[in-house]
Amino acid sequence: MSQEFDLVVIGGGPGGYVAAIRAAQLGLKTACVEKWTNDKGAPVLGGTCLNVGCIPSKALLDSTHKFHDAKHEFESHGINTGEVSIDVAAMLARKNTIVDNLTMGVAGLFKANGVTLIHGTGQLQKDRGVKVTAANGSESHLKAGNVILAAGSVPVTIPSAPLIEDIIIDNVGALSIKQVPKRLGIIGAGVIGLEMGTIWQRLGSEVVVLEAMDNFLSTIDKDLSKEAAKCLKKQGMNIRLGALVTSTEVANNEVKVAVKKADGDSETLTFDKLIVAVGRKPYTEGLLSADSGVAVDGRGFVHVSTRCKTDAPGVYAIGDIVRGPMLAHKASEEGMMVADIIAGHKTLMNYDCIPWVIYTHPELAWVGKTEQELKAEGVAIKVGKFPFTASGRAMAANDTQGFVKLIADAETDRILGCHIIGGNASELIAQAVIAMEFGSSAEDLALTVFAHPSMGEAIHEAALAVDGHAIHMANRKKRK
Repeated sequence: MSQEFDLVVIGGGPGGYVAAIRAAQLGLKTACVEKWTNDKGAPVLGGTCLNVGCIPSKALLDSTHKFHDAKHEFESHGINTGEVSIDVAAMLARKNTIVDNLTMGVAGLFKANGVTLIHGTGQLQKDRGVKVTAANGSESHLKAGNVILAAGSVPVTIPSAPLIEDIIIDNVGALSIKQVPKRLGIIGAGVIGLEMGTIWQRLGSEVVVLEAMDNFLSTIDKDLSKEAAKCLKKQGMNIRLGALVTSTEVANNEVKVAVKKADGDSETLTFDKLIVAVGRKPYTEGLLSADSGVAVDGRGFVHVSTRCKTDAPGVYAIGDIVRGPMLAHKASEEGMMVADIIAGHKTLMNYDCIPWVIYTHPELAWVGKTEQELKAEGVAIKVGKFPFTASGRAMAANDTQGFVKLIADAETDRILGCHIIGGNASELIAQAVIAMEFGSSAEDLALTVFAHPSMGEAIHEAALAVDGHAIHMANRKKRK
């Protein structure tokens, strides 16, 4: 006999588990189907983000940043440490502990909120039926008033570099490298590639990033990408643009990579490890039965409305399997929005105010549109920039790389975008997101009192600079 629920969520990642908790809080009888298991075969929540994505990568980035500072930056503060070394095994163990604590925490939240966790692979069937296949092959069936599809995404693989255990690896393998490779190759100069390269380069790897595109970080603001390229190159990361990997060969515990360069010539590079980081794709394989009524496009994305409704009544889809950025926080907000809709509440989500972050150092963070996008659309804009070299707090922290760039409409003064490269950019961007969410003008930020000294003052100064009124840098305009 089928179990019945008001809501069944397929997928327990940052979109699915948040949706399930929110729905339970709103009084809905809720179940979440998740197939992920730990090394003991027990069910684990959190999806890619908590287990092999956002959280473990940030743990390693933080550990290696501290190691880099101790080795190269402490002396400028008068701190003498002597010879500094890294225990990679201890670093990985710390990362694993953080992952375990967070995933167990989510399980605790399920229990506290009355969410039923069903371990297995979920498939949506006709009329909101959900078939669950357990690891041993046994099947059970759920009947749902509503269903949320939150299956997430998986790494893209490429024929020229098939994965080979411990030699050619994806982002999951890159988080568990047990010894610092002398020569590390990375295919793809996107978010994952740059973050993984940063981790191992700080520990001593010679990192070469191979990017098939001719432009570096082509989708972000050009001022930001230009500054990022300069900073990463200064750190020793070798980023090769227009470098297409045509084949790979593994022998004697190393990998030879054939690369076609932008000028048409070819070369062969040799690495101890090769990370394939060319993006992610929606994980919809086996998610839908033929009679589910849910439409999927040619790239595997589920078709949804602005409120995440699919073509099937009572079925919603969120996160990486639908349009928009593949970001954990976007998935979580969609999950809460849909849970509210199912519970009968009026709600919406502002897709124009989703922040992006790359956790290299300096960090890159942005929200809204780039200067290039706005000019292409014919929007008249005004721009204010403020460098961290003029920030007292940045000087005190010995972290003056980068700047804040604020873009406003030339006529209305409304903030259209904010682009930051610098220390704590991931935290600073929230100030701009909040301002944009409330439809603020650059003048609103210029009239806001910021704490002194703080890194956030750079946002204040950038807002002042929009009209040429920045205090702590030379102005282009005189106050009228």
